[in-house]
Amino acid sequence: MTAPLIQIPPPEGLYAEPFSLRKCVRLLGSFGPAAVVASLSLGAGETIMVCGLGSWSAFGLLWMLVLSVVIRAGFVMYLVGRYTAVTGQSFAHRVAALPGPRGWLLMLFVAAELAILATGLTAIAKPCGNLGVFLLGEKLGLADTLGLTNPDTARLWVNGITSVFLGAALAVSLGSSYVSLEKQQIIICGLMVVGTATATIFVGPDLIEMFWGAIRFGHLPPAPDWAPPAAKNEYTLNLATIFGYVGGSLSGYIAYSSWVGLHGWGLAGNATARDYANQSSRQDHLPADPQQAAHLRRLLTPLRWDVALGAAVLLAVTVAFLSAGATVLYPKQLSPGAGQEFALLTKQAVIWEQISAWLVPVYYVAILLALWGTIASVPEAVARVTHDLLAAVRPEAKQIPFRKVLTILVAWFFVSSQFWNWGGFRFDLLTQIGALVTVNLGVGIVCLLATYYNATLPPLYRTRWWVTLGGVLSGIVLLIAFVATAIGMIMKLR
Repeated sequence: MTAPLIQIPPPEGLYAEPFSLRKCVRLLGSFGPAAVVASLSLGAGETIMVCGLGSWSAFGLLWMLVLSVVIRAGFVMYLVGRYTAVTGQSFAHRVAALPGPRGWLLMLFVAAELAILATGLTAIAKPCGNLGVFLLGEKLGLADTLGLTNPDTARLWVNGITSVFLGAALAVSLGSSYVSLEKQQIIICGLMVVGTATATIFVGPDLIEMFWGAIRFGHLPPAPDWAPPAAKNEYTLNLATIFGYVGGSLSGYIAYSSWVGLHGWGLAGNATARDYANQSSRQDHLPADPQQAAHLRRLLTPLRWDVALGAAVLLAVTVAFLSAGATVLYPKQLSPGAGQEFALLTKQAVIWEQISAWLVPVYYVAILLALWGTIASVPEAVARVTHDLLAAVRPEAKQIPFRKVLTILVAWFFVSSQFWNWGGFRFDLLTQIGALVTVNLGVGIVCLLATYYNATLPPLYRTRWWVTLGGVLSGIVLLIAFVATAIGMIMKLR
């Protein structure tokens, strides 16, 4: 197949303007795909697990969260998106071309997500069910009327509300286009950043302790006696799980490439480049002209802004929730005990209650919005990867409507999550299963592949050496986290 002649024109409009405050403000409009990836993490990772971590470790493990954000929201997302913006080829199509049966690795990724993501969805929605029962019983005084004083009846109500919340969020995702989903997640990210930043100021964390916690890489504070059982008895497994859930899911990072294509950044908007790259294993369609390569680097500006803003959102919300747990919950020793992991949202209300009672309902609404946004984003990400897989393996499958794939996956996620919801599984088990396969191993493999693909492009289009080195180290760290999770799970099963 003969490579087409691709001409990369000089940047125009906003991209051609010199650096200025006005240009920076306008570039904020590039934020979009990274907001969807961030929303996949804000639900379980930041709002529940990170605050819980601060409730027993204070600021001692902030460095671990900073490292996770830098790796996932920085290197992984940028390298995946950059490959598509430079070549025009979606990352899923490139992975499908690995040696062996076409699409075998991508098929394993999709199969793992379909088998495991229901555990994560349940872990996100179950605290909402618990919160609903708490509000019905404690706040509305309906405990006796609804039989909530009976543990078995209360459990049925929790599971029922969880099912309704899951079903509603998944149904909304089915009726939303990607454009509307992106706008929704941008709003949620904005509300979370403003809300958590304001709360952090009111809470007044110790900034010196926060600083030392952020830079003391490798420091592992012991779990106190009142820490959750998972932190005391499964210390390494617990940390590896939290590390995995900060920053988004496997499907989100692969789908990010497709969302970059929808925005048409770089050569992703060039149909000729995209069609050739998807059919050829070579990247000889990129012009060997330094000036055109420089033009393309300028056209990657919205990608860099999107990734940077996504990382900033994740870092701000992560630090804010850890600070809330460390400053308010830690001194009160309010870390959830055995069997109370799903009740952490109600315990977190103490943070805002000590500022003002009227902030508590605001907090509840904000948390529910974040959890809703996470659940609503999952089907879009998995459906996008699945659709790319089908098109890469069988070109004629490209004609299958994306909405049809999305509908099937929404139904699957709702049905499969009911097993985990009504089965009475513990929060730590639900999250550890996902951390083992997808968010540590899967994302680690994606990181190394994206680093390799960018490093083997024609010299004019490769990443800088420090980006390549950062990608390699990021992949290694993620695989180490997978090994730690695997060893911890084996010991747990024994």
